Amino acid sequence: MISSLRIELESLKDNSKGKFFLINFRIINRLMDIPFAKYIILPFKIYYKLLFNYILGIDISLNTKIGFGFNVYHGQGLVINQEVIIGNHVIVRQNTTIGNSVEGGKCPRIGNNVTIGANVVILGDIEISDNVIIAAGSVVIKSIPSNTLVAGNPAIIKKYYNSTK
Repeated sequence: MISSLRIELESLKDNSKGKFFLINFRIINRLMDIPFAKYIILPFKIYYKLLFNYILGIDISLNTKIGFGFNVYHGQGLVINQEVIIGNHVIVRQNTTIGNSVEGGKCPRIGNNVTIGANVVILGDIEISDNVIIAAGSVVIKSIPSNTLVAGNPAIIKKYYNSTK
């Protein structure tokens, strides 16, 4: 775990807040997998909730499935539902909401190599495929195919790419 975390952190370069979030998320998340640690982990879960949810404004459940190389820039106003599935090498910026469109509804699935701009809303039972760029201020309520750039409210495809970005 430590070696993979080290590699993951190296990819975040100078993003100290992103590194701080990722270290805490990965370690506490891994501790939650230990069967006998249920009561030992409670103070760490409280620390995580207080620090990230209430102080830093990063509302990401420890149960959220997040792939390798997740990168949070700025973080304030970031809300990601615990049912969201996030692939590898995803970048998320501030004031972004990713979740269900109705109480109890299904949540988005986000592929690999996705960049999500600031002030983006992604809602509902949709799939954001691999190698997608979502421009700042977009509202995504429909699935997005691979190798595209989307923008707008509602988000529409602005550009297709021939391969990965």
